[in-house]
Amino acid sequence: MSGPTPPADMLSRFNVSRESLDNLRIYVDLLLKWQKRINLIGPSTTSVVWQRHIADALMLADIVPANARVMIDLGSGAGIPGLVFAIAYGHERGFEMHLVESNGKKAAFLREAVRLTGVAAHVHNKRAQDLAAEIAAMGPDVVLARALAPLENLLGLAEPYLAAGAIGLFHKGQDVDTELTAATKYWNINARKHMICADSVSCILEIREISRVARL
Repeated sequence: MSGPTPPADMLSRFNVSRESLDNLRIYVDLLLKWQKRINLIGPSTTSVVWQRHIADALMLADIVPANARVMIDLGSGAGIPGLVFAIAYGHERGFEMHLVESNGKKAAFLREAVRLTGVAAHVHNKRAQDLAAEIAAMGPDVVLARALAPLENLLGLAEPYLAAGAIGLFHKGQDVDTELTAATKYWNINARKHMICADSVSCILEIREISRVARL
């Protein structure tokens, strides 16, 4: 299948190797093929998959610490951002990606994408809540999530890893400030917004420290 082509500046803009770009093409072709059977991305975004989804994931490149060795993508879905980031930079940076997805069909897609691209990633077909102890034991350095849950709920899922020193990098949309305000009712948060996402409205929210708000 021949899908949309990557932007001409993809290599230079994101410092992606030609080999990694070839594997991203394999991923995108597979994504669009499976999209006909299961809903992996918004149907209206298939024609702009490179600009809307791939670029969104690659914008993590300047934020993820270079020494990160274990990364977790919660509610991975179509593999955005975790699998895409691993395809682009995993071999070069030497990290291992764990993709957590409870939906069986989406997990099957992720496994096939991992197989075809040869990326160092592991698919966990379970709920994040059920994997908390197992994943925490891996000592993750970075926790990723995109379009998974409101921030106050997402922090509950990520708490075991953030409390152990991991960094949370969460793609959020135009309602990020509203979500932050709502979350502070339950969480003390050390957060920083990186306004660098593909649509110039969204952001990557960097969370380095959280604790639960004490109840009187």
